[in-house]
Amino acid sequence: MEPMKLSTLALSVALGLPGLASASDQSDAKGFIEDGSLNLLSRNLFWHQTGPGAHQRDWSQAFMLDYSSGFTQGTVGFGIDAFGYLGLKLDGGAGRAGSPNVPFDGDGEPQKSYGKAGGDVKMRISNSTLAYGDMKPDAPVFATADNYLVPQTATGFRLQSHEIEGLNLDAGRFTAGTGNTTTRHDGDLLASYAGVSSSAASYAGAKYEFNKQFNASFYADRLQDIWDQGYVNLDFTQPLADQQSLNLDFNLYRTLDSGSARAGQIDTTAYSLAAAYTLGAHTFTLAGQKVHGDEPFDYMGFGSMDAGNAAGRYGNSIDLADSVQYSDFNGPGERSWQVRYDLDMGSLGVPGLSFMARHIRGYGIDGSHLNADSAYYGAYGSDDREHETDAEAKYVVQSGPAKNLSFRLREAWHAGDASTGGHLEQTRLITEYPLNIF
Repeated sequence: MEPMKLSTLALSVALGLPGLASASDQSDAKGFIEDGSLNLLSRNLFWHQTGPGAHQRDWSQAFMLDYSSGFTQGTVGFGIDAFGYLGLKLDGGAGRAGSPNVPFDGDGEPQKSYGKAGGDVKMRISNSTLAYGDMKPDAPVFATADNYLVPQTATGFRLQSHEIEGLNLDAGRFTAGTGNTTTRHDGDLLASYAGVSSSAASYAGAKYEFNKQFNASFYADRLQDIWDQGYVNLDFTQPLADQQSLNLDFNLYRTLDSGSARAGQIDTTAYSLAAAYTLGAHTFTLAGQKVHGDEPFDYMGFGSMDAGNAAGRYGNSIDLADSVQYSDFNGPGERSWQVRYDLDMGSLGVPGLSFMARHIRGYGIDGSHLNADSAYYGAYGSDDREHETDAEAKYVVQSGPAKNLSFRLREAWHAGDASTGGHLEQTRLITEYPLNIF
């Protein structure tokens, strides 16, 4: 089903089945001012990466202010959302530029500061909200990223509805975006790996919670003149004995070129299955992932391919198990598997402290069958391999004046053929302090 047809169906279901609706959010509206909130997030990020021919290092600070109004009372409620983000370079020179945190010019000189601001207007009927403007959508086929210093945004329309108990509908049409290091609101919508831009993207989908143990999601999107993409997720959790459970998570993407096929021919199916066993504070995960097709699995990006901005273009529209800190393990024909261990120290007497470690190996990458007019042509060998090991430690202050202050250390060690990024080491140290002003 095409995205726009699915969008029309979503709207019809949302507004046409009041007999199945849950309690109305709009009927409980307290008012434009009364239900408003203003939040400030302070984020400090140290970045260090060594890799083939490059040594990136910077230290940066961001202040991110987000305001969300309530809705006016009545059958139809109106409101606004607004944001203002400021990024500051604290340290880092021209010889160490290139990260997705601090933009730099054509001469490799990093900017001392940058910022962006925007917002949207919104209206709500019953349990359905329609918004237009700059926002941060999070659909599995169209999701902006907040992985670095300042988040990405996208400009367009978005409809969200939960008129039926357990069913969430989501649809949107967007025409521009900003990357992590770009500030122009007329930035590009991109095929991340192809580096090809599109004038518009549309998506629609639904997530249904059958019960507390099982939910399913179905989405479709179109990146105009590049691809049509479908997505399925099935997530099941089976409680076992006391403090024990087993979770199975299956994700699948199907991508075909569409329109004028600006990135060339695309015919890929990518899927992953993860099984996670939780025993008290411990979680053990095994996962496998496969890309079928002569092209890599590609996904939405935002911003620009210009020097100084391209590093922050990759979005979060990839819900595959082996998409990790550095690599997505998404090369043409690539097969990968993962082992992972998580430890939550809360139940062991240290609330707020957690650890994670994982190892992923990918092999069978074969780009030798790509057409010469493909945007991916020449990027992959005929039998490429890669592997990555990640480790993470995080602590969140639980009480006192510094409550919710968090410290997070992320390490990645990657090795592989040139098509996968080669040998590199990446360190991120992130400190965040959220402040609710009202």
